Amino acid sequence: MTHSPLLNPMFQNVIDMDLTSTQLLASEPLSIEVSSAKVAYLAAAVLFVLSLAGLSKQTTAGRGNLLGIIGMLIAIAVTIVAMLSAEHTIAVSTYTMMAVAITAAVVVGAVLAVRVPMTGMPELVAMLHSFVGLAAVLVGISSHIESYADVPPGELLIHDIEVFIGVFIGAITFTGSIIAFLKLRGTIGGKPLTLPGRHMINLLMVAACIGLGVWFCQESHNPDGSHNESGQAMTALLLMTGIASLIGVHLVMAIGGADMPVVVSMLNSYSGWAASAAGFMLKNHLLIATGALVGSSGAILSYIMCAAMNRSFISV
Repeated sequence: MTHSPLLNPMFQNVIDMDLTSTQLLASEPLSIEVSSAKVAYLAAAVLFVLSLAGLSKQTTAGRGNLLGIIGMLIAIAVTIVAMLSAEHTIAVSTYTMMAVAITAAVVVGAVLAVRVPMTGMPELVAMLHSFVGLAAVLVGISSHIESYADVPPGELLIHDIEVFIGVFIGAITFTGSIIAFLKLRGTIGGKPLTLPGRHMINLLMVAACIGLGVWFCQESHNPDGSHNESGQAMTALLLMTGIASLIGVHLVMAIGGADMPVVVSMLNSYSGWAASAAGFMLKNHLLIATGALVGSSGAILSYIMCAAMNRSFISV
């Protein structure tokens, strides 16, 4: 590489580094299966963005919903094909369990879509959010037990933080969504449960979760980078899951029934961030992008709803 005397040495180093990075990337050819999967994931992500844009207006809501369905079908199909063409061997029982789970989900979703009236949609959405939160918790715990992707030794701490944050958000989303569902359904009274010093209680529980997070990261791996089987990382993770579940219950119980639509929208945002965290754990770019879309759009919708109701977003 010839260096130009007219360039600042710092800028020249940046140019050299960029060229070297490009050469390194070019020297690692991708298989046709991996390349096709990445293109399909990108197409699905674009369809999800177009779906959100279509859902912003009543005249284009039907088209937006259809684009979202197509994007999700592409994502599911590509994921299944990627599993079938994976280099490592997967037991037949795993495929059977996956087929049973997909079939059951399709049947339940179709039945709910037909039977649930439009007035019951907030309840249904709240319940679906609880599924996303529970999935994030299970993915995080299983990812700690056995990582689904090769994690370089220098990124083990980052992976542990991803697992911890994903489980934390997922647990809050899971229990908070269940309480919101019960309140909307009328099983639990709509009157807010305001305990004395509730903000301090929430702060103490969050502080406890942060302390458990430090403990979890310290106990998760040995100094050589291997998984610490005899450590107390799982204990810290399960304790945090319990505390985060209590946070979800306490947060939603303190909100009145009139504000439940905003709460459901916020839980929608939480479920998106939980899904995005799961994407980081699974090294799935589409899940990361989709979760970020859901999380950000849910937060924006919550702010718009609070403004329309003349309510403070922070207080709700």
